[in-house]
Amino acid sequence: MTITFTKVKEPYGWLGNMSPYPVTYEGKEYRTSEALFQALRFKDSEIMEVIRQEKSPMSAKMVAKKYRDKMFLVPMSGADVEVMRIVLKLKVEQHPELKEELLATGGDEEIIEDCTKRDRGSSRFWGAVLVDGEWQGENMLGRLWMWLRDELRD
Repeated sequence: MTITFTKVKEPYGWLGNMSPYPVTYEGKEYRTSEALFQALRFKDSEIMEVIRQEKSPMSAKMVAKKYRDKMFLVPMSGADVEVMRIVLKLKVEQHPELKEELLATGGDEEIIEDCTKRDRGSSRFWGAVLVDGEWQGENMLGRLWMWLRDELRD
């Protein structure tokens, strides 16, 4: 079975970084894992704080894009993936109900961020797109969730 997620209000929407689960990092609360992920792409504490203060995850993402030239991490690089892994781990550690939800996805089920309806930018890196019945893309976010599920199970 394949588990897919797209929008926050749909099944498995909690797997998305736009879902409303605050994450605390170094004593500061970020409204969503998206905001924390975007902030951690910077070393400039003022930019990080502007991102943290944004009220919506999409606004946090847009602020990060605005300052893209000041990012110290290359988007979609190995370091970027590692930051995402850390963010997801914090999200699950700080929301035990999500740990249970993740473990309830089973053992061998593939988890895919379904970006079929928004196939642009980094969609095929963080997620995948269904084309003629086949998933195309790296699906790094789904792969990180499966890695975390395996780690939690062990």
